[in-house]
Amino acid sequence: MMRPLTHALPGALAALLRGVPVSDGMVDFAWTVAVGAAVQRVTSVRLEQRVLIVEVPDQNWDREITRSKPVILARLQTLLGRDAVAEIQIRKHPR
Repeated sequence: MMRPLTHALPGALAALLRGVPVSDGMVDFAWTVAVGAAVQRVTSVRLEQRVLIVEVPDQNWDREITRSKPVILARLQTLLGRDAVAEIQIRKHPR
């Protein structure tokens, strides 16, 4: 049975990333894959001791990311490993 390429990509990406030390670049890449380019453009992320800090521009983005946190966390853990990210915290961009 043929599976669409989009079904194979997450597993292939996870296999490529496994065993590679987690870096800022890897976290940025995994974030983009997990949330898509539109969300990536308006947010910034950094990993601090297994907590992904997501900076958002306003309350609307805070609400959207909060709503999607379980799905986003599962995707990040698939890409980076279950032990890489334990929690997501959302903060408003400092102005």
